[in-house]
Amino acid sequence: MPALARRLGLTDAVVIGLSAMLGAGVFVAFAPAASLAGGPLLLAALAVAGVVAYCNASSSAALAALHPESGGTYVYGRERLGPFWGFLAGWGFVVGKTASCAAMALTIGAYLWPEYARPVGIAAVTALTAVNLRGVAKTALAAKIFLAVTAAVLVLVAAVGVGDLSAPLDFGTPAGGLHGVLGAAGLMFFAFAGYARIATLGEEVREPARTIPRAIGLALAVVVVLYAILAVIALLVLGPALPNSTAPLADVVTTAGLPGLAPVVRVGAGIAVVGVLLSLLAGVGRTTLAMARRRDLPGFLAAVHPVRQVPHRAELAVGVLVAVLVAVTDLRGVIGFSSFAVLGYYAVANASAWTLGGRWRRIVAGVGLVGCLVVGFSLPWRSLAAGAALLAVGAVVYAVRRRA
Repeated sequence: MPALARRLGLTDAVVIGLSAMLGAGVFVAFAPAASLAGGPLLLAALAVAGVVAYCNASSSAALAALHPESGGTYVYGRERLGPFWGFLAGWGFVVGKTASCAAMALTIGAYLWPEYARPVGIAAVTALTAVNLRGVAKTALAAKIFLAVTAAVLVLVAAVGVGDLSAPLDFGTPAGGLHGVLGAAGLMFFAFAGYARIATLGEEVREPARTIPRAIGLALAVVVVLYAILAVIALLVLGPALPNSTAPLADVVTTAGLPGLAPVVRVGAGIAVVGVLLSLLAGVGRTTLAMARRRDLPGFLAAVHPVRQVPHRAELAVGVLVAVLVAVTDLRGVIGFSSFAVLGYYAVANASAWTLGGRWRRIVAGVGLVGCLVVGFSLPWRSLAAGAALLAVGAVVYAVRRRA
């Protein structure tokens, strides 16, 4: 079976994880999460999402060290729990994240050229698929560039927001209650989900048993701190207006009296989403490769390019499917749907990590598993219904494939 080349070091892996997390979520997730939890409880929702993300990251890191190949939880579920659970995790990731790719492509168009959002989104998918086809080293280089731009924009927002904290504090009403906090945590989890990309690239990381756990831990720690800072600033500057904001970080600089910087933030948001889409396309392609290797998807998708050593057919198939979805469907409202699919994916990861044994490992895996289930089933009912339907279709596909 052709193998992928191990070309990524610790810095490359951390950058890919950061570029996946510091993107769409931080620019859009604060507002819908605040509307569910109530402004004052947004930080509580962020804390819950951070704890669940830590447990998931810890479980993923331990599993990735033992199973350092492409596919992430699809592979872990198969190896530790059985083929069905691996298939269900892989199915949820590929289908859910393909929809997320289309939504992010449309978001790029909406930020950069709203009148032509679909053509811009298709162009972005085409260009980023071409970058991924050049090899994982090119993906890591592009991720570094996008991450640098994103970090600069986020630092700008933080600096402007801190300069406008003299206004009276008014966070609004904490009307969401416990259920609202848990549902908001599910939406905020959308902004944390990028560390999976490090594990799905496990076959291309040097010294995976050492590099992957360190990369996941470092990336997640940076993101938790930065999100907490930005959430506090958004609450302090926007107050009760935060839940109704369509572009919270752009509104922060506008409310702070510098509306001329809002276009800079919007362009930075577009570039950030480009970085997320780049790494997400690569992650979905690797999971598709892993499933094709085991005939859970068509076998021709398992091909690896003899020169660039990338899963070129899987990458092309994912790119084409995403472009078609961008052309015909409006998926910008799939944050909850994507969160449900990802939480299901990590529930399988934590259940797989439980089988590794060890007291601390089982405590972390148990908390992560319960957290994924509680937060997932606290999402808005439409997201819950769509996600449950997705997994049910996957179970039917698996049953039909097994009978055939």
